[in-house]
Amino acid sequence: MERDSRAAQGERDGLTSAEVEERRRAGLVNVDVLARTKSVPQILADHILTLFNAVNLALAVLVWTTGQYRNMLFVGVVLSNLVVGTFQEIRAKRLVDALSIVTASRVRVRRDGREREVALDELVRDDLVLVSRGDQVPADGTVVFGIATANEDLLTGESAPVEKVAGSELLSGSYLDSGSVEYRVTRVGAEGYAARISSEAKRWRPPTSEISDTLSSIIRLATYALIPLGLGLFLRLLLSGRYDYDGAVLQAVAAVVGMIPQGLVLLTSGVMAIATTRLARRKVLVQQSYCVETLARVDVLCLDKTGTLTSGRMEVSSVVPCEGVEAEDLEAACETVMEANRSDANETARALLAHADSEGVRPLSFVRGIPFSSATKLSAAVLPDGGCLVVGAPQFVLRDQLEAIRGEVDAFEAVERVLCVARADGLDAMGVPEGVVVPLGFVALRDQMRENVRETVAFFSSQAVSLRVISGDDPRTVSAIAARAGIPGADRAVDASRLDPGALPNEVDDAVVFGRVTPQVKRALVARLRARGHVVAMTGDGVNDVLALRESDCAIAMASGSAATRNVADIVLADNDFARMPEVVAEGRRSINNLQRSAALFLTKTVYSAVLALISILIPPYPFIPIQMSLISSAVIGVPSFVLALEPNHDRLRGTFLGNVLSRSMPASAAIACGLLAAMVMARAFDWSDALLSTVSMIVMAAVGIALIERLSRPLTPLRVVLLAFSTSYVLLGVTVFRDFFRVAPMDYITGIVCAVTVACAIILFEFLYAKRELWSEESPFGRALSRGMEMLDGSRGNAGGVRGRRS
Repeated sequence: MERDSRAAQGERDGLTSAEVEERRRAGLVNVDVLARTKSVPQILADHILTLFNAVNLALAVLVWTTGQYRNMLFVGVVLSNLVVGTFQEIRAKRLVDALSIVTASRVRVRRDGREREVALDELVRDDLVLVSRGDQVPADGTVVFGIATANEDLLTGESAPVEKVAGSELLSGSYLDSGSVEYRVTRVGAEGYAARISSEAKRWRPPTSEISDTLSSIIRLATYALIPLGLGLFLRLLLSGRYDYDGAVLQAVAAVVGMIPQGLVLLTSGVMAIATTRLARRKVLVQQSYCVETLARVDVLCLDKTGTLTSGRMEVSSVVPCEGVEAEDLEAACETVMEANRSDANETARALLAHADSEGVRPLSFVRGIPFSSATKLSAAVLPDGGCLVVGAPQFVLRDQLEAIRGEVDAFEAVERVLCVARADGLDAMGVPEGVVVPLGFVALRDQMRENVRETVAFFSSQAVSLRVISGDDPRTVSAIAARAGIPGADRAVDASRLDPGALPNEVDDAVVFGRVTPQVKRALVARLRARGHVVAMTGDGVNDVLALRESDCAIAMASGSAATRNVADIVLADNDFARMPEVVAEGRRSINNLQRSAALFLTKTVYSAVLALISILIPPYPFIPIQMSLISSAVIGVPSFVLALEPNHDRLRGTFLGNVLSRSMPASAAIACGLLAAMVMARAFDWSDALLSTVSMIVMAAVGIALIERLSRPLTPLRVVLLAFSTSYVLLGVTVFRDFFRVAPMDYITGIVCAVTVACAIILFEFLYAKRELWSEESPFGRALSRGMEMLDGSRGNAGGVRGRRS
């Protein structure tokens, strides 16, 4: 007996310093295995080593060999895009890393018989760890001494506290709701429960979206086309005998630069950067910029119950006194027990104390408190007269008397937690009420709903976004909370405890609420929704949500949740407020709607530049040099696109990015190509110089470009009128005041008339084609052929708007 006592005491002394060092050498240390953000060198490499940058660098080198350095202005756009994109991702990385540092904590252990604090990554296997109410369990282990209740909601989704006694298993990531224990660490690092779940979500995939896919396809298509076109144009000009090396290079580079939508890449990065900055001011951290687009396209939003619909706290829902008892007396008795045990208050006790404070309830006099015990399921306060007040589960407080008032207990909703308040003669040695027990009444508690949750749910319902609630709690509880939140179809609930992740039944398609869901089933439910063509966003805060978050198109995490969910998420709600979601959606719609409108300006240049390059091989020369393309690009594309992209616009997204852009850009491209072809024919007929041809071509292109801006700006607002005036003035200044810099040639009377007629015809053609722009949509033969070509280049564009990328 004495030996057992000494052994138990030795076990509670913890490891010796020598044993700790031995385990460190063996690698049995709690190393951090959670996902982390990319390093700064990795971010720089991702943004620098791209096909887009390689092509533009090669073009810049060619221009450099001619000595015409002014024609290298297009490099500024490339550098701006590089700086904006890199800065944006590094900023997001630092914010995520800062969140991880804030949530880090030290752990109490006992070593060599003494208590000390160590960092999480200094724990070793077999360490004796001390945790008490409110502490998070740092590593898996087995309880050695003590009694407590643990909240494992972040791991399993089940919010009900779980009793932990000697021999019970504790899982890393759970919290102690009450009591305190000493436990022995059994698994460290990658062996832990939370780490094993997280490891399934650590495979790296590059981030993509519909816009990203489309831009990549356009750049790739332009790159494949520009090599033969650029080389063919260069050789045609050089072999014609009219141009030397410098002249042939400048014209060929001008054609190639026009085919690459440099400004569109910069515009996209800029719009996303502005969106993330605006959201950051609203305490919304965007970790993956393209998820702003995805969330704007979401048509199914999957919600976790705790932390999303509810605050994670309890609240008093009703106070029902027994016959002959005043409500004030019942509340005073309950407050007395809570106040007597305030120092050991669990979540339930804190809810009761908050209710008493709000109602101004004063406690009665008491001698001492009896803390809540998981064995007796009650807490108590001893009164001066020797009697006691008891608060706890009805079946444990009333025992044999429960049947007499069973009807009153059963009258409460199934989702409420019912406590009985009673007066007893005393408590026995085990803390069980003895003698006469007189029930005073009942207090019911329920999960506290988040503020404004009904308004948020109503917003998504009005925007045709279907909601699903997926939780580890009892389906009846989840269904009731979903109904309180105003979610349509909350009564259509499914108990997912018996579902096979690999073979989900058809009934899950129509269900709105899912309870008793495991991490694997949660992921399968999200995958099934996506397989049916939905764009799915998922919110979560626990390790049990990680797999589903990664499977979704847009992952949204709460900052108060686990580090694993924050690292895998695209968006983190820094203030843990689900009511921020409508603002995020509105910002996404503003960004993407305006980006689609502005992208038409860039794609116009890409298309007509490719057509013009092909024509110039047959009918040289190419009518521009790079510096002239820079003037047009900034006047009728660059500046207008940024202004239009920043205007308020909360319209619902309709159609696809490529289809919307094609329907606006192709009419202008066709009109410009026809106008330039006419100018090239006129140049031969009137024997214009190359400089004169370039001047007329610039004016034709600028005129149609401004007409496109006017179309995109309808209905006209004061800002849009100013924009039109600016673009027109910019071009006029370029061809007059700064004519020498832009190599603009003077025109005689006849040339001016020919230029005016050509401009008028081009604008009339543009207006006609724009009125018939459905001919250029993605559903048209032209659009389908272009889409198939892009798919062949890309392999697959994925589903519309779907974000497939996740950080490692």
